[in-house]
Amino acid sequence: MLKHRIITKRLECGTDEAGRGCLAGPVTAAAVILPEDFKHEWLNDSKQLSLKKRDSLRSIIEQHAMAYAVAHIFPEQIDEINILNASILAMHEAIHKLEKQPEYILVDGNRFKTFKSIKHQCVIKGDSKFMNIAAASILAKTYRDEYMKKIHQEFSNYDWINNKGYPTKKHRAALKTYGATIYHRKSFKLLPDQLKLEFE
Repeated sequence: MLKHRIITKRLECGTDEAGRGCLAGPVTAAAVILPEDFKHEWLNDSKQLSLKKRDSLRSIIEQHAMAYAVAHIFPEQIDEINILNASILAMHEAIHKLEKQPEYILVDGNRFKTFKSIKHQCVIKGDSKFMNIAAASILAKTYRDEYMKKIHQEFSNYDWINNKGYPTKKHRAALKTYGATIYHRKSFKLLPDQLKLEFE
């Protein structure tokens, strides 16, 4: 069972990102502060949940959270500062946008940079251990998926509505045929070395 939080006497937020391993689209982060009495039997790492449950939980989290926020960092900036820094920046921006500023930050993963001198702790697989990180993972995932569905309408050949920008066979086949779009991360290896790729 997930723990509510790691520090009981401070206003604590959980933060997580989605889309770090994608070839296209933003890396998206969310930050969530949950009330002390929040609980839901479905709440878990977003990757373990069905689409229907993730969407239902998104509404529940948004309705009951003390504060939540989401931030996208787009491919141009990812290419400029690298995906790790972009992931951390997305988390910083999400935390900055919170209506209530936390006194402690719980971070999914093992890398983070201090935000405004607020103490933090990194937790590997934190989205399967703490409710506030799990809630952040659900918001990050659902908001990013929503964005990828939107841009799929512009470039439907890449099948982003299904692969969300991850390197599936269909996505790579489209890259080989049509080249990269404005939404692709040019600093990523979009195709194996033996296949030539022309950028727009």
